[in-house]
Amino acid sequence: MLLVHAHPDDESIVTGATMAKYAAEGAAVTLVTCTLGERGEVIPADLADLAIGRSGGLGEHRIGELAKACAALGVDDHRFLGGPGRYRDSGMMGDPGNDDPGCFWRADLDAAALELAQIVREVRPDVMITYDDNGDYGHPDHIQAHRVALRAFGRAGERAVPGAPWHTRKLYAVARPRSVLAESVRRLGEESGPFAPPADVGDIAPGVPDALVTSRVDGSAHWAAKAMAMRAHATQISVSGERFALSNGIRQEIDAVEYYTLLRGPSRRRGDGYETDLFE
Repeated sequence: MLLVHAHPDDESIVTGATMAKYAAEGAAVTLVTCTLGERGEVIPADLADLAIGRSGGLGEHRIGELAKACAALGVDDHRFLGGPGRYRDSGMMGDPGNDDPGCFWRADLDAAALELAQIVREVRPDVMITYDDNGDYGHPDHIQAHRVALRAFGRAGERAVPGAPWHTRKLYAVARPRSVLAESVRRLGEESGPFAPPADVGDIAPGVPDALVTSRVDGSAHWAAKAMAMRAHATQISVSGERFALSNGIRQEIDAVEYYTLLRGPSRRRGDGYETDLFE
């Protein structure tokens, strides 16, 4: 399994339970992160000087956070696309970082896809995971990660080793079903405690129509690993018990059941409408 994520922490928030589950079951899990997340907002006051516009150094710091998160998830193969710092964090859509010629949003699509395709040819994954064409919630780097992964998925087999035909069989996008988000918002609104409750689904993510969701991975047995990985990203995530918040302070659930949309490859959906094993 090979996952393509935009920044450190993305892997833990939306695919952490999936990664931990398959790693524990003996699958080879490779994580490719496209930027260091240099433009992320820093939550802890004692680390505020790491932020852009102050002393800097957030990207280097997040390399260490990501290493701890991968260890918590049982994943020992992690790479930065093109090497650490090859592509810089673009910031949110409309951020000045979007205009940085070295940012991932501005990267040459063919060149970045070739770099990823080289990793795919080496790892030879049966399954790849990235984002949908909206990047899950519209972040430029997430959108670009989708484009790069889609192109690499198609091109990785073009130069396969002679006599050893191979291609990645399935490509998935992270999916957060709107009905699941709506139910989560209802529960969170009835709670008291740390962080502010979300007012509606949009406070968490736009979500995708339920009809587009093809696959459901139950990683409940690995909830603790996911929570530990999220705690490792201390600059970006505040964790309290079974809840967490990003820099906006909005309460979210740490959910070990994760959903996907199959973009390419054969489907094996069950009676409830979902695949339950991404390798089927």
